[in-house]
Amino acid sequence: MTKIKNRILKAIHNFLIQLLRIERRLEPWFRPQWNYLFREPSAKVIQFLINRRRKNEGLQLAEEKFDPDEEDSLNQIVDLMMDQMRGRFKPGGYERGGNTKTHGIVHGTVTIRDDLPEHCRKGIFANPRSYPAYIRYSGPGPNVPADINDVGFMSMAVKLMGVPGEKLMSEEKFTQDFITTSGGATFVTPNTRENVKLQYWSLVDMTLYYFLNPKDTHLLDFFMQSLWNETQYNPLGQRYWSCTPYLLGEGQAMMYSFVPKTSEVETHIPGLPFGTPPFNYLRENMIKTLDEKDVEFDLMIQIQTDPHLMPIEDGSVRWPEKLSPFIPAATVHIPKQKFDTEAYLEFAKRLKMNPWHCLPEHRPLGNLNRARFRMYYELSNFRQEMNQTTHLEPTGDEKFD
Repeated sequence: MTKIKNRILKAIHNFLIQLLRIERRLEPWFRPQWNYLFREPSAKVIQFLINRRRKNEGLQLAEEKFDPDEEDSLNQIVDLMMDQMRGRFKPGGYERGGNTKTHGIVHGTVTIRDDLPEHCRKGIFANPRSYPAYIRYSGPGPNVPADINDVGFMSMAVKLMGVPGEKLMSEEKFTQDFITTSGGATFVTPNTRENVKLQYWSLVDMTLYYFLNPKDTHLLDFFMQSLWNETQYNPLGQRYWSCTPYLLGEGQAMMYSFVPKTSEVETHIPGLPFGTPPFNYLRENMIKTLDEKDVEFDLMIQIQTDPHLMPIEDGSVRWPEKLSPFIPAATVHIPKQKFDTEAYLEFAKRLKMNPWHCLPEHRPLGNLNRARFRMYYELSNFRQEMNQTTHLEPTGDEKFD
């Protein structure tokens, strides 16, 4: 009976996914207009409903609250994600458990602005200067599908190099990592406890049931994510959010976001609506863009001003910009370049991105970030062990000829 039930659930799930994939092929003709008219009003309603059921924990600014089951949740997440990787990849070809599909790794420069308010001048933002950087653009995973069939958001991870000072992870001495996604300002799950459920449904390849399971629904999170989950055109033209908070000096918390400054990037998707787009059209659109022009992003930071309405421990809540607008803190400059080489792909295998590669002034906050310390470390070591490759802390002087 259980096998029959699972087959029925799987068939329903696959049908829903096929409907979603058809809709994605049609989005270029209606989604921009829909976003303009309805995205923000819808987000406000959803956030009102999420906040309505939350209780005020009475925490202070930048204060964390540890739950007794965090370690157990983390152990389950790591085990489930390793099982996913074992089931999807073969030794020598292991990809990351999350932020899986590499669209491209490019080099650039991050320049700290000289007009930051004094209370923002902490950590890397303390002085106006420039850092060499690598920027990795990727798909969410855990699979590596054709881009048109991917989940509908992307990731942008920036590794600054030549950063002096003590770091919270000893495996890298001179780096500061920033990890973001384009799926809106909220995380896909509110906390690690719920993330265990997401990883289970992902393992059995029925991820939608994390949101739609009638015995344990996460509909508000589903609706919030769906507002930004859409057909993607070019990683270089999208906005990205940290979705989780970080210190900005002692007693002060921030979110951050990368906002594109370049007005025009390549966005054409050949084959739509019902043809066959290139498997890696997102990479191809990056290539076409960086063959012709430089690209820039603003690194924006948002300061926590209300510990309840801008929580540390709940990733489902968007920090209201009405309470604290984003402030431009740095510029990410990506020059014209060629990055679609085998050497860059090999470099990607040795590269680790972890938000705990950071100065103490930017310590990751909240249960989701606390889990990332060991989760990212163990999963990246597992990936590199299965690929028989080694970790490399880059300096910016690497050659890819």
